[in-house]
Formats: sequence, structure tokens, C-alpha cells
Amino acid sequence: MTPGARPPLDSTYFKRMAAIEFAVKFDDGMGSGLREADIVLVGVSRTSKTPLSMYLGYLGYKTANVPIVKGIEPPAALFEIDPLKVVGLTIDAARLAEIREQRARRLGGNNRRYAQLVAIYDELEAAEAVHRRLGCPVIEISELSIEETAARVIRLIEQRRAAGATATTA
Repeated sequence: MTPGARPPLDSTYFKRMAAIEFAVKFDDGMGSGLREADIVLVGVSRTSKTPLSMYLGYLGYKTANVPIVKGIEPPAALFEIDPLKVVGLTIDAARLAEIREQRARRLGGNNRRYAQLVAIYDELEAAEAVHRRLGCPVIEISELSIEETAARVIRLIEQRRAAGATATTA
């Protein structure tokens, strides 16, 4: 609690920095880090995958995220990794349209379909199909902060790992 004091450069600090770097490196399905990830987030564009990955990295979890894009098959590695570390993210279609409209205006883009409700429903259905194939839990993030979503993700991952460990020892 000293002004200007730096956090200690201990193993926790270095673990946190490595996890944040991991989240940056494996953002939006980039690279092949799904196997090394502690957590893999899967959802459509604008479901807070990137900021959530960064926050989970800050908490020390190596997090990768994979976007679901209608008409584009997710990477095969997504279906080959430990399913206990995969969490789906979804959002209310109207809320997603609102977020995307604001983003499109800011970016001055011409892609009207990106924020169109009918297209969003199609995307969310495609994501739901992928989530079912993965057998992963899904968190509805429409009204959640990043911190609340992170707490739910961590709780799900830890519960699933504990249940998995119990099942293998029984």
C-alpha cells in the first residue's frame, strides 16, 4: 500500500505475464495454441472473447479464443482438445445487433449484414450448433461484465475439471 510501489516480481507475476502474452498470441483463433490453453472461449464476433481472454490472462489463465463464423468451419484442433477447458459464449440477438451497429458506425464500414438481425440469428444458430458438437457449457453474456463472465468461466472450468478427476478415479 505504498504509493509508487511495484508488485513483487515473483512466480505469480511471471505466470500472469505469460498468460497475457498467450492470450494476445492466440487471439481470434490465431496460431495453434489450443492444446496449451487452460481455457478456450468459443463464440461469434462481439461476444467479448478478446477482452475476456485478456482479463483471464491477467488472472493467470492461458486463454485462447476461437470465433464462430457462419459458413467457415472452426479449426479441427478445437474438436481434438480436452473438452473440459472449452466454454461457449453467446449473447441476445438484439443486444448483439446494437453492439455491431455501433461498431459499424465507428468504423465507417459498409457491411450492413454484420449488424442485420436476420444474419445475427443465423450466426447464433451456427454457434449453437458448434457448441453442441463440442458439448461445452455456454454462458449468456448480454448483461454481464467481463469480471462476472470471467468468474463464471473459471467456476465452470474448475467444476468440470473436478468432476472429470472424480470420474477418472472412481
